[in-house]
This record gives sequence, structure tokens and C-alpha cells, in this order.
Amino acid sequence: MKKIFKKFVLAKKYGNNVSHANNRTRRRFEPNLQRVRTLVNGKTKRILVCTSCIQAGKVMKVVH
Repeated sequence: MKKIFKKFVLAKKYGNNVSHANNRTRRRFEPNLQRVRTLVNGKTKRILVCTSCIQAGKVMKVVH
């Protein structure tokens, strides 16, 4: 599944995995996207939404 949320631009962040022996390998932190039913132009649609946007109330969830 693509990690794209169209309403907000979410950047991938980079860092390191650090082992017990202090070996470092590059890793990527991707946004936590969830599939949510929302109202888009008056119609119910399933879109990918980041969890921080759901918590902040930026997206109105639709309940059956």
C-alpha cells in the first residue's frame, strides 16, 4: 500500500537501527496511515489518513 495522504504532506524521516554491538544501519520512519471512512464532497469515501490527523480531529470519520 502506498504511503500517501493527499490532504497533508507527510515526509518520510530517516534514522539508524542501532544494535547491541552499536552497529548502525540506515532505516526509514514512515507515517502511520490508516484506512478510514470519511466524508469527501458529501459522499462517503475510504481514504488513507495519518493517525495524528485522526486524533487532532482534522478528519471527520463516518459511522454506518
